[in-house]
Amino acid sequence: MAEHIVTSYEDELKFIIRRISEMGGQAERMVEQSVSALMHSDWGLAQSVVADDVLLDAVQREIDERAIRTIAKRQPMAVDLREIVGAIRISNDLERIGDLAKNTAKRVIAVHEHSQPMQLVRGIEHLSDLALAQLKEVLDAYATRDEKQALAVRDGDEAIDAVYTSIFRELLTYMMEDPRNITACTHLLFSAKNIERIGDHATNIAETVYYIKTGEQMEAERPKGDSTPSLAHTDLTTPPPGGPGA
Repeated sequence: MAEHIVTSYEDELKFIIRRISEMGGQAERMVEQSVSALMHSDWGLAQSVVADDVLLDAVQREIDERAIRTIAKRQPMAVDLREIVGAIRISNDLERIGDLAKNTAKRVIAVHEHSQPMQLVRGIEHLSDLALAQLKEVLDAYATRDEKQALAVRDGDEAIDAVYTSIFRELLTYMMEDPRNITACTHLLFSAKNIERIGDHATNIAETVYYIKTGEQMEAERPKGDSTPSLAHTDLTTPPPGGPGA
């Protein structure tokens, strides 16, 4: 009977871990597709990303429910408890990544209606490549419970911040040079901020992976290269009234 209970418990843990991995893969696809839709003005692909967010939310709720039920039934300790608490944290970060991808996708029509400087479009594409690389790295670190790889992911967040800051300044310059650029550049600015925040969530996941493996928290201070304080306290995931998120 005891062996059956242990086996059942292990199955519950494996289920939660597997669902996190599946959720991570789905979040990756949503980010890739949202940026592709933005770059190529593909409204059909953008709509697909918006629809997928509903599925990602459902998986996040399922993981939370299973994790809470497992804690209540099994009263896990030490590494097992860290695994379950970590899964709850990571699923929340992945759900937020999905929200950010959805918001970027919703801006496709607004951006398509105005011409954008190719240099800025390429800059956002480069930013998304960095954020996606971080996300892939941290999901690999979670799969292997590699705390050193998790540390490397957190250290890499500074590069994303630096590229975002550069794009932010360029967008402001274009808006000041010609007021006709304001609408398109504003949507690109929100999209760039969404991508930068995806990097922040990848860093959060890295910190959780480190905690799962070591039982210790990373140092509170993380590298930070974003020097755009005017946006630091702005919720850039919410589209303006009447905009593509309405």
